[in-house]
Amino acid sequence: MTIPSAPEDVRTGTLRTVGSGAAPELSSAQKLMIFVLSMSLFGLSNVILEIIPDVSVGPVEVDVSYFVFVPLTMVALFSPFWAALGAPLGEIVFTDLLMGDFSGLAEVEGFIQMFLALYVAGSLIRNPRNRGQLTFAAIMVVTIDKVLSAAVDLTKVFIGVEDAELVEGLPQSVLLLEGIGFGVDVIISGIIFGALPAIWLVPALHGKIEPLLGMRPRVPGEPIPGSAPRQGWFVLVAAALTVASFFFAFLEAWDVEVGAVDSDFRDTYGDGFLWVSVAALVLLLAVALAIARRKGKQR
Repeated sequence: MTIPSAPEDVRTGTLRTVGSGAAPELSSAQKLMIFVLSMSLFGLSNVILEIIPDVSVGPVEVDVSYFVFVPLTMVALFSPFWAALGAPLGEIVFTDLLMGDFSGLAEVEGFIQMFLALYVAGSLIRNPRNRGQLTFAAIMVVTIDKVLSAAVDLTKVFIGVEDAELVEGLPQSVLLLEGIGFGVDVIISGIIFGALPAIWLVPALHGKIEPLLGMRPRVPGEPIPGSAPRQGWFVLVAAALTVASFFFAFLEAWDVEVGAVDSDFRDTYGDGFLWVSVAALVLLLAVALAIARRKGKQR
């Protein structure tokens, strides 16, 4: 008795449709590359910002807080958790610590706020080619970061650990200045240097840069690896981290400088010292790439 063979056009295996399967788990080497790449690129963008002068219009500063499109591209294309974890650390290491302008534990405030902003915004991007989602995420990054920062500043004034910057003849100017500053940040950092470059850059890179790191591009409808869980406990954790950021912010107001570095290398050696940060960035990327390749060969 002979067993009939299957037709040539029939393939064995389970069919995976878009959105029906789970995204592949990232290896430790891939997580490391996402972390280091996000850390390096955001650090480099902040090094560039160091040479751009700030502009003040009266009591309001009109400047670029950060190039939002850089970390937004990372959280949109890769794991939001690891990209969001690396980006603020890059700013601390390459533009604060290496420049000799490090506030110690007080820097944890900005780290927590930026991490939460990028983590939540990256988890909201279900389709990296959707310009509406990218625009909303860019504005959310600035909104979360600046709202938390403003809440810290107002709390300092309210409990009396810091003096308010008042405009003469306008008793409510604290709220006014915070509101104007927030609007300026949303327009400049969130839209001009956030959404506008991102809606072009992210779709252009989607599907092209991920294979270089040995990863499969995000597929709309599939769960995002490393995204923020949509559960109540995550809201509680985010709230706890927010409260913790308030505590670290107060350390600077109380003149508690644990681990602070105040050498001001840039003032001593000039803007040329910024190349030290660039060299450290290149070295870090080279080491991470070597480790990733070694891990890949072992697998």
